[in-house]
Amino acid sequence: QVQLVESGGGLVQAGGSLRLSCTASGSIFSINIMEWYRQAPGKQRELVAFITTGGSTNYADSVKGRFTISRDNAKNTVYLQMNVLKPEDTAVYYCRYSSGGTGSWGQGTQVTVSS
Repeated sequence: QVQLVESGGGLVQAGGSLRLSCTASGSIFSINIMEWYRQAPGKQRELVAFITTGGSTNYADSVKGRFTISRDNAKNTVYLQMNVLKPEDTAVYYCRYSSGGTGSWGQGTQVTVSS
């Protein structure tokens, strides 16, 4: 089983930046995908970005050009650098680890962007 701990959320003004971190521990397979999701009040959870072990990335259209996902495999940590934040980015952000058909979720971290 893999445990995930997220950090870095908070309150920021529109146009500002935040960096989220998620560190994995436990039975981590060397080949895996790390993902960031978010869920705004009253909305479904949506995929924001993912990154493979090899560094391939993909982003939701709504965050392309503003968010950057990266990872440090030696530290089992994935990051989400969020720039030019908008009020519509307000949500709970969740980290997810997946490998071989199994997955684990973090507890979530709140990001609030004020206008």
